[in-house]
Amino acid sequence: MGASRVPAAEQTLQVLTHLARHASPLPAARIAADLGLPRSTVYHLLNVLVSAGYAVHLPEERRYGLGVAALQVGTAYTHQAPLGRLARPVLARLVDATGFAAHLAVLHGREVLYVVEERAPGRPPLVTDVGVRLPATLTASGRAMLAALPAPQVRALFPDRDSFVQRGSGGPDSPSALRRLLVDARARGYAVEDGEVTAGFASVAYAVVDHAGLPAAGLATTYPADEVDNPGRDRLVAAVAAAASELGRRIGGQG
Repeated sequence: MGASRVPAAEQTLQVLTHLARHASPLPAARIAADLGLPRSTVYHLLNVLVSAGYAVHLPEERRYGLGVAALQVGTAYTHQAPLGRLARPVLARLVDATGFAAHLAVLHGREVLYVVEERAPGRPPLVTDVGVRLPATLTASGRAMLAALPAPQVRALFPDRDSFVQRGSGGPDSPSALRRLLVDARARGYAVEDGEVTAGFASVAYAVVDHAGLPAAGLATTYPADEVDNPGRDRLVAAVAAAASELGRRIGGQG
């Protein structure tokens, strides 16, 4: 049954997702305005979510936030690690096709968290191992995901120069510099970094887009910069694009 035939379920998910995308609880009127839904409908949906434990009402603040049941779902997702399970065979095929390491990362605030790493045989290990966190603005995966986010969300994450972390002399150091970098990434359709994470190594990355058109992850390959010429990089870009598209379809998102 399509989502258009169950509008109540679709609207409930919209409200729940909207709460999850904000760092603090929201007034019901704000939720209704943001989603373009009638206030009466939003109040009804919030009451259902509260009764089921997926939302909590803060009466003194007249706001709503996520409930314990939502946390339990998130914890179960972490335990099951479905994104990593779905990504691993895709990354393995990408490594076989290119001969270079591939990895998958997710956004965690201003950082990326690496959740899958597929190493190429005979290649040295990279810093992008599972569990490692790096500044999102320095990595190709992070830049690909930031380029796929709505601009207001990027501004909220990086409002001023103090929001940026530098490694050596590479990477953007201001909101305007990041904005220019992301404009270029959107124009190309993919993101790059060259020596900004590890000297002598470059990466290309695509965002893996979910059903809502938002970045669920960043998929990248990393290679020694002196081993790949321009035509070779074009082939890498095409291979990473195909892998990201395949993973997007596997998670029920946009290929």
